Amino acid sequence: MNKTIIPCSLLGVLSGGLLLSAASVSALAAQQPAPNVTALNVTALKGASVAVTTQNTALATATFEQWLPALIHQFNSLPEVQAQQVRQQQAELAIQAADRAIYNPELGVDYQSAETDAYSVGISQTLDWADKRASATRVAQLQAQILLADIGLERSQMLAERLLALAEQAQSRKALTFVEQQLKFTQAQLTLAEQRLAAGDLSEVELQLMQLELASNTADHALAEQAAIVAEVKVIELLGDESFAFNDFIGNIQQAVLSQAPQGARLPALASAYQQVLLARLAAQQVKTSTVADPTVSITAEKEGSDNKLGIGVAVPLHIRNNYNELHGMASQDIAIAEQNYLARERVLSAKESQFTRALPRLLARYQDWRELVQASGAKVSQSLSQQWQAGDVSTSEYLQSRRQLAASYLVGLNLETAIYQRWLTWMGESGQLMPFIEQRLTVTQSSNPSANANVTSSARATLGTSATLGSDISLSTRRAHPTFKVAPAAHIVTE
Repeated sequence: MNKTIIPCSLLGVLSGGLLLSAASVSALAAQQPAPNVTALNVTALKGASVAVTTQNTALATATFEQWLPALIHQFNSLPEVQAQQVRQQQAELAIQAADRAIYNPELGVDYQSAETDAYSVGISQTLDWADKRASATRVAQLQAQILLADIGLERSQMLAERLLALAEQAQSRKALTFVEQQLKFTQAQLTLAEQRLAAGDLSEVELQLMQLELASNTADHALAEQAAIVAEVKVIELLGDESFAFNDFIGNIQQAVLSQAPQGARLPALASAYQQVLLARLAAQQVKTSTVADPTVSITAEKEGSDNKLGIGVAVPLHIRNNYNELHGMASQDIAIAEQNYLARERVLSAKESQFTRALPRLLARYQDWRELVQASGAKVSQSLSQQWQAGDVSTSEYLQSRRQLAASYLVGLNLETAIYQRWLTWMGESGQLMPFIEQRLTVTQSSNPSANANVTSSARATLGTSATLGSDISLSTRRAHPTFKVAPAAHIVTE
């Protein structure tokens, strides 16, 4: 909770005056011609802090484990995810179709009209001599595994995009709340400046500077409103609703970074590329089996006049004019291509993982430094600055410049939080690790509160599982360790 309280505390300190509007200040001035400006500002500061805490109570009470199941339930109901489930069903049907017999029997009937009529009935069956059926089944199973790996990666990327949209929406709301309070505080300060001008304690130029500051705050508020609207529309576009009990989960990111070891070749995003290599090898075997000559056995019963005849025949294709050597060569080249694609994909992901493991810990450390500095000096500086300006020890221009610096320090903190979300979610989605992470969190949630989350968790796991089974012999696990390929001199790639 500290990660939310600290920025909100600074927000209240910097923008004090949320509960004290310009109208109330005017009413107070009418009752008291010479108000105690210092006491008024301190009261406004306290009121703003309470107001910010109240506005964020609904979000702050929703922890990561509490709002995550509801989000996953909404995510599973999206048409895009439902379409992925249909694609899984198609993969099951493809496996069943491949496991059917390759050849059907053929029935032939013949009649000859002559001096002696002849009738014949025959049935023929081509034999799957090379076991093409088993080869096609293995290929269909592996294609289903590739489909599941692709769907798992797609879901990680889709969920990462939606979580990032929610995070950006939360950040835009923080920024909007901040500029709103800045605007109201400046309005209150302008009223106080007018009172000081009437008392001869402030010059006309300084009052105009305060008016310009109010104009600047008004423009900032308009831009923040537009940014918040864009963020909300994006959430609606991606999730169909924008009212989620979302709360910051930078603390969960910090725990995940500390406990997460580099995955290397075990990254789920590499599962599809690795299985493409296996598919290329199976496809090469399938080419060999598909070009094997399958014999056809036939039985014929014939009646010609008073003679009854029975015939048995065997037909074998002769690969004389075409021995399919080129097809075999193309299939071998496909293996090399798939292996090279895997190596290229592994190199790219390894580089990105290295960048992630180096960049995010530093970003989290700088964010921690910012929090500590803000907690130590932000409140003291703001209160002291207001008191000095009201006492006339600091000019209005210096006061406004210092306030802008304090406001910039808060906005920088928001940018740091956004950068952390972007860095972590982008990598987790691109590497395919977000789904296993979410599944783990859902499992922990279910074990801690099984009665409340059993239905949501079971539904989410059915859709988000990183392993799936299609048919009796197919099983995909994205956590498997992939071998490392090396280029051999003969342009083939061997495995360690």
